[in-house]
Amino acid sequence: MQLHRFENDSDFRPSRARCCLRFRLCRSFFTFPPVYSYYPAFMSLAANCLSKIGRLMCFTHFFRQTVRQAMEMLSGAEMVVRSLIDQGVKQVFGYPGGAVLDIYDALHTVGGIDHVLVRHEQAAVHMADGLARATGEVGVVLVTSGPGATNAITGIATAYMDSIPLVVLSGQVATSLIGYDAFQECDMVGISRPVVKHSFLVKQTEDIPQVLKKAFWLAASGRLGPVVVDLPKDILNPANKLPYVWPESVSMRSYNPTTTGHKGQIKRALQTLVAAKKPVVYVGGGAITAGCHQQLKETVEALNLPVVSSLMGLGAFPAKHRQALGMLGMHGTYEANMTMHNADVIFAVGVRFDDRTTNNLAKYCPNATVLHIDIDPTSISKTVTADIPIVGDARQVLEQMLELLLQESAHQPLDEIRDWWQQIEQWRARQCLKYDTHSEKIKPQSVIETLWRLTKGDAYVTSDVGQHQMFAALYYPFDKPRRWINSGGLGTMGFGLPAALGVKMALPEETVVCVTGDGSIQMNIQELSTALQYELPVLVVNLNNRYLGMVKQWQDMIYSGRHSQSYMQSLPDFVRLAEAYGHVGIQISHPHELESKLSEALEQVRNNRLVFVDVTVDGSEHVYPMQIRGGGMDEMWLSKTERT
Repeated sequence: MQLHRFENDSDFRPSRARCCLRFRLCRSFFTFPPVYSYYPAFMSLAANCLSKIGRLMCFTHFFRQTVRQAMEMLSGAEMVVRSLIDQGVKQVFGYPGGAVLDIYDALHTVGGIDHVLVRHEQAAVHMADGLARATGEVGVVLVTSGPGATNAITGIATAYMDSIPLVVLSGQVATSLIGYDAFQECDMVGISRPVVKHSFLVKQTEDIPQVLKKAFWLAASGRLGPVVVDLPKDILNPANKLPYVWPESVSMRSYNPTTTGHKGQIKRALQTLVAAKKPVVYVGGGAITAGCHQQLKETVEALNLPVVSSLMGLGAFPAKHRQALGMLGMHGTYEANMTMHNADVIFAVGVRFDDRTTNNLAKYCPNATVLHIDIDPTSISKTVTADIPIVGDARQVLEQMLELLLQESAHQPLDEIRDWWQQIEQWRARQCLKYDTHSEKIKPQSVIETLWRLTKGDAYVTSDVGQHQMFAALYYPFDKPRRWINSGGLGTMGFGLPAALGVKMALPEETVVCVTGDGSIQMNIQELSTALQYELPVLVVNLNNRYLGMVKQWQDMIYSGRHSQSYMQSLPDFVRLAEAYGHVGIQISHPHELESKLSEALEQVRNNRLVFVDVTVDGSEHVYPMQIRGGGMDEMWLSKTERT
C-alpha cells in the first residue's frame, strides 16, 4: 500500500464540513421537478449512501494517519542506509560525490555501518570483491554519478567474470534531468548492463527497500554476480519522509534458479564414473562459491578419482592431497594437463571450460565423456558439449550423489583404474615445477615457496595479473577454499592490493598477503593511503623484474625476443614510496636474504604494520609449463628448451 501518495492531496483529507458540502452539491443535482413518483425514496437512499461514504472516507483517513504514526518515516537516503542494515551489511566501500551526499549524511546520522573511504572507485569495487571472495558475503559499494560510476565499471566487470556477489549503489542525476546531459550524468544502467546480473534504476522513493532486497537476492543466488542499483538524487531528498517497510522476502517470476539436480541425470553420471577406466574430476570456482569442498572430498575419496583445478578452483580440493594433480590449463602442471587430455570421463564441477583451460577446442580431450554440474544452465555445453548435463547447486548435487553412493554401495574398483593411476604417477615423476635453486639471482618461484613455508600455507593470498599470479598459483599450495583470491576471468591488473585490504577488513585476525609485480602495483598503489587510514596490516610482496613479465615472456617465445614496450623504465623506489605512505618498506636483493627478511616482514605485520617488500627477481625467468598456442592439452613447453 503506497500510503505516501495521499500525504499532499487535500482531496483525501475529508473534514465533516467537506463531506456535508459534497452531500449538498450532490443533492442539488436532483432539485428539478420530480418526474418519478419514487423521488422521495430515491433521495432518502442517496442521502444515506453519501453519509456512509463520507464516514468511511473519514475513517480511512484516520486509519492511514494511525498507520503512518506507527511506521518509521524515513527519507530516501535514510531508507538506503536502513535497508543495508536490515540486510545485515556491516561494511561499505565507496567515494562520495554530489549525487550521493544525502546517503553519506544518512550514513553519519543513522550509523550502524562502517564506511571505508577509498582513493579510487575501481579500488572500492575490488575491496568489496576481496571481502566477498574471502567470506562468501555480498560486497557493497557506493559511488557517485558520472565518473564515479564509470570508474567502478572495471571492478564490476572483474566480479562478473568470476561470479562474485556485489551490490553497487551508484548516484544519478535527478529523474527530471535524466537524458538532458546534466552535470555528471551517465547512463549507468546501460553502461553496466553487459557486466552485471541486473541493473535497477529506482524512480520512486518508496521502491528503495524492495529494490535493494531484490538486488541482494539476485547477487547471492543462482550464478552469483554483481548487481547495480542506480539512485537518482531527487528520490533521496532528506526533506521528504515516507513510511519505511523492509520486505520479508522477494520473488521474481522470471528468475527462479534450479538448485536441486535431476535424480536421473545424477544416477547416470555416477554410473558413468564408476564404469570409467580413465576418470578425472575437474573443479572450478563454482565449487568454491557453492561451498561444496567437503562433499567434493568425500566423493573423490569414495571413488578414488584424480582431481585437477582451474585457476579459480584452487583450494576447493586440498592441494597436498595425494589425489590432487594441481592446476590445469595454459600454465597448468604437466600431470594435470596430460590427465585431462587422456581421460575417458571428465567430471566437471562448477567450471566454464574457458579458453585458458581448453586451448584448441578442436583438439580438446578427444576421447572424453563429459559430465557437467553447474548452477547456470547457459554455461553447460557453451564451449564443450556435456554428455550428461546436471543443472543445480554443486553442493546439493554432490550431496545427492553421496546419498546415491551409500544406497547403491557404488565404488570405483581399484583394479579397474590401477593402470590409470600408474600412468599419472609417471607424469608426476617428470617434476614439471622444478627450477634452478642454486642461482645467484632470486627466483620468483623461491619467493612464493618461502612465503608458503613461513605462513604454513594458511595465509589469504591475493594477486595481481601476470607472471607473479601464475607463480603464486603453482608454488603456493592451497588446502582450503577462499584462500586464493585473484582476477581469473577478466585478468585485471591493479586488483591485488585493494582486494587484500578488503580481505583484511573482513578478517582482521588473518594473515593477508598480496603478491604483485612492478607493473600491476602501480595501477592502484594509491590505496596504500587507505591502508594507513584504516590500519590494515597486510604484507605486499612485489616481484620486481623491471618488465611487464608475461608480455615479455610471450615476446620471447612468440615474437623472437622483440621486447616492444614491455620494459619498465623509471620505476620508483618502492621502499621509499611505501615509507612515504607511512608504512614499512623492505628491500630484498640477494637469495640469502630472502627467508630472514620475509620473516621480519611477517613479524612487522603481526605488530599491526603494513609491510611492502620489494624483491628484485630474475627478469629472464619464465613461467612453465606453458601450453603451445593452438595445440591440445598435451602440447606444452616445460622449459625454454624442452617441450612435449
